[in-house]
Amino acid sequence: MRNSSQASQIEAALARSHTQVIAVTGGKGGVGKTSVAANLSVALAAKGRDVMLLDADLGLANVDVMLGLQPAYNLSHVVTGQVDVDSISVDGPCGIRVVPATSGDVEMIDLPATSQAAIVRAFTDLAVPPDTLVIDTAAGIGESVARFTQAAQYALLVVCDEPASLTDAYALVKVFSREYGISHFHIITNMTRNAAHGRKLFTKLSRVADQYLDVVLRHAGNIPSDSDLVRAVQEQRAVAEAYPRSWSAQAFRDLAGTVAALGPRPESRGGIEFFLERALMKSPKTAGDSA
Repeated sequence: MRNSSQASQIEAALARSHTQVIAVTGGKGGVGKTSVAANLSVALAAKGRDVMLLDADLGLANVDVMLGLQPAYNLSHVVTGQVDVDSISVDGPCGIRVVPATSGDVEMIDLPATSQAAIVRAFTDLAVPPDTLVIDTAAGIGESVARFTQAAQYALLVVCDEPASLTDAYALVKVFSREYGISHFHIITNMTRNAAHGRKLFTKLSRVADQYLDVVLRHAGNIPSDSDLVRAVQEQRAVAEAYPRSWSAQAFRDLAGTVAALGPRPESRGGIEFFLERALMKSPKTAGDSA
């Protein structure tokens, strides 16, 4: 049971402005999930959003590597009480704030309740909560991925035109809908030939899901295969910063427009800390749907 001190901290956080919380997930690895999370964050910031990008792959983090950042601290230092979240956040492209996790730290993968509570308290103390929080989840369908996805207001699922990607995406939707009550997914088709290819890929997934699952899938956007995006990844830069006129940069701007239009869910009590409390402290089957 939550103690009175923790409860008062959470209630104070809920009085703050609403935060739009978006979880970017992908089923299998290699579908471009982290690239989508990072570039979407930059594109949202370019539209005037105050964006925080949280690396929620607590054991194999790589958002900082993707963007060429060199943080001195990460979430493991928050857990041990050495620093606060404001101290570990690193400024990224377009002014986004990146909250790095750690790579190769087994203890961060399965945090005890006391460590989970420490993260919640740390986010309660943010000097300026963001109006948009983008979560880069780990790959797979493990419980930590499900909790972060379930606690978010919107679940963005990245798929590409590979049999393993489609199979794993369907498995994720099936497990998350039946076991965690997540019924709405926004699909991002990635690494496609063109927009028509992306629509065809989405239709392929949605037809199977519509036939066998009680879920709602929406096509949120399409990111085409683009040599400029490949070069940006190699240069550890956001594509909009490195190659703003590229096809992929425009695609991320379009995606950001779609996501920004969603806004925070009106039924959400609001607050980044409430999201983390749901993700870390509650039983997965009691937190409710993502839409």
